[in-house]
Amino acid sequence: MTEAKTIPHEQAQTIPALFRARVAATPDKTAYRHFDAAGKQWVNTSWAEMQEEVARWQKALLKENLEPGSKVALMLSNCREWVVFDQAALGLGLITVPLYNEDRAENVAYIIKHAEVKLLLVQGIRQWRGLSHLVDELDGLQRIVSVQNIETDDDEGDSRQVNVSDWLFGKRGEIVANESAPGDMASIVYTSGTTGKPKGVMLSHTNMLHNAHASIKCATFDADDNFLSFLPLSHMLERTAGYHVPMVLGAQVTYSRSVAKLAEDLTQQRPTVLVSVPRIYEKVHAKIMSGLQKQSALKQKLFNSAVSVGWQRYQHQQGRVGWSPKQILWPVFNALVAKKVTDALGGQMRYAICGGAAMPPEIAKMFLALGVPVYQGYGMTESSPVVTVNRPEDNIPESIGMALEGVEVKIGEQDELLTRSSSVMLGYWKNPEASKKALSEDGWLHSGDQARVDDEGHYFITGRLKDIIVLGNGEKLPPKDMEMAIVAEPLIEQIMVIGEGRPVLGAVVVVDPEEWQKLCATLELDQKDPATVENKPLKKAVLKKIAARLTDFPGYAKIRVLHIELEPWTVEEGLMTPTLKKKRPKLLAKYEETINALYLASRV
Repeated sequence: MTEAKTIPHEQAQTIPALFRARVAATPDKTAYRHFDAAGKQWVNTSWAEMQEEVARWQKALLKENLEPGSKVALMLSNCREWVVFDQAALGLGLITVPLYNEDRAENVAYIIKHAEVKLLLVQGIRQWRGLSHLVDELDGLQRIVSVQNIETDDDEGDSRQVNVSDWLFGKRGEIVANESAPGDMASIVYTSGTTGKPKGVMLSHTNMLHNAHASIKCATFDADDNFLSFLPLSHMLERTAGYHVPMVLGAQVTYSRSVAKLAEDLTQQRPTVLVSVPRIYEKVHAKIMSGLQKQSALKQKLFNSAVSVGWQRYQHQQGRVGWSPKQILWPVFNALVAKKVTDALGGQMRYAICGGAAMPPEIAKMFLALGVPVYQGYGMTESSPVVTVNRPEDNIPESIGMALEGVEVKIGEQDELLTRSSSVMLGYWKNPEASKKALSEDGWLHSGDQARVDDEGHYFITGRLKDIIVLGNGEKLPPKDMEMAIVAEPLIEQIMVIGEGRPVLGAVVVVDPEEWQKLCATLELDQKDPATVENKPLKKAVLKKIAARLTDFPGYAKIRVLHIELEPWTVEEGLMTPTLKKKRPKLLAKYEETINALYLASRV
C-alpha cells in the first residue's frame, strides 16, 4: 500500500490551494488516466503535468480580460480538461458554472444568460451545433472555446469561437494563485429543475471542501484507490466524490470512455471505487435477471441460493444475525455465482457508492449478498452534496445512512429532513425568495424530503412533501416508492405512476426493447405493430408483472390502468433531467390527453 499523503483541510482551504498542495506532495504520481482515441491507448497524466496544463490555461484566460468574480462555464464530458479548466479559472478568482454535456440547448442558453457567463468551454462540434442557433441571443457571452477542433466556413463562423489548440498556442508560465477567499462563492451549480427552471446553487470553497473531508472519514479510502469516473462532473456527487476526494487523498481517477463502454472499462481498468446513480445498478440487475430467466431451473435455484446464503453471511458480518451452518457453502456459491458478478465490475471494487436517488432495497441486497460493496447515501446540490451515508461496518440498504461528521440532521415539521453544516450553500443565485424558503434564519436547509430516524441514528426517506398522489377516495401515497419497486422488473425501463384525483392508480411505462420482444413473442404478437401496445392480453401480462413488484404495498396501491411506450424519455425532449430524474410536470403535460382517454376507456 502506498503511504497516504492526505492533504488536511487546514493546509488547503480553497480548491486551487488543494491542487497546489497535491502537486507539491506527489508531483510524479499518476493523477488521471484517460483513453486517447487517436492513439488507441490509455494514457496517464501526473500531477506535475496537470500543473503545467493549468498554468497554460490560466495564461489564456488572462488574455480574455476577465475580472475576478466573472462567470465562466464548461460543458464537457468527464476528462482532464474539466479539472484543468476548473482549477485554472478558480485560481484566478473566477466563478465556474458546470453544464451537463448532454443538456438541452434551451436549458444551457437559459443558464448562460442567468449566470451572466462571459466564457464558455464546449466539447466540440456536437455541442457547438446544438448551441450555435442560440448563442447569438446571448450578448454577454464573449468567448466560446472548443476542446475539439471545429471547422467552420467564414459565413457560418462566430467571431467569439476559437479552438483550444489556437487559444493555448504559445502559452507558458507559472501557475497563478489569486483565488477568492475560502468562504466566497467559487461555483454556481444549477439544479436539475424537475419542477421548473433550474436554480443556481451558490457554493463556496469551504462548502465543497468541508464535504469532501467529511466524506473521506466515512470509509478507509487511500492513495492506492482507483476511482472510475463516468457520472457527469457537473453532478455535485461526482464533483465531490470523483474529483475533490481523490485530490485530497492523492488517489488516481480513471475516466470511463462512455456509459456504453462502462462494462468494458470496468473489467479493463479494475477500479476500487465507483460513484453512480441507481439506474446503472438497476440496469445491471435487470440484465442479470433477464439472463437468469434463460437458464435451467437448477441454475436459477443455484443463483437464488447464493443470494440467500450471501445475504445471511453479509448480515452476520454486520453483526445483525448469528452464524448459520449454511455459510459453509459460501465458497462454492462464490466460485459458481458471486465471482462472476464481482469480476464483471473489475474484481477489485471496494466501494460502489450510490446516490442521486434511492435504489430499490432488493437490488441493493442482491449486490451486497454477492459481494458487491454497495453503499447508499443522501444529499443535495445545496449541501455540496453529501448529508448522510451508510458505513462499511454499518450498512442498511433500506437506509440513507447516518450523518457525516460535522453535519447536523434533524426531522422538522411534517417529518421534513433538515440539515445544517459548513457544506450548506450560500443561497440561490439571483433568487433571494427561493433562498429564503430553502434556508432558515439559523442556517437549516429544507430538503423537501420526508424522513424518519431510528434510535441508532440511521435515517430513512419516507416520501416527499410535494410528491404525493391523492386518489379520489382520499388515499395518499408517494409514487416514488412504487416506481422504485416497479423498475426492478426487467421489462420496465421507465415509469410514471399516475392517479391524482382519480378513482384508481395508473401508470405510463417505457418498456425495455429486449424484454418487450420476448413478451410479444410469447404472446405471438408483432412487436413492431403500433397496435400491439393496446393488446388486452399483453397489457394484462404487463400489469401482472407490475403487480408482482407491489406485493408489499397497501391494497389500494395497485396499478389498474396502463399506457405503454416503446421510445424512452430523454433529456433532449425535456422529459428527463441530465441526472436522469423524471420531470413529472412535463410528462403529465405530454400525456394529458392520453391519460384522460385511458381513464375514460377503463370506466373507473
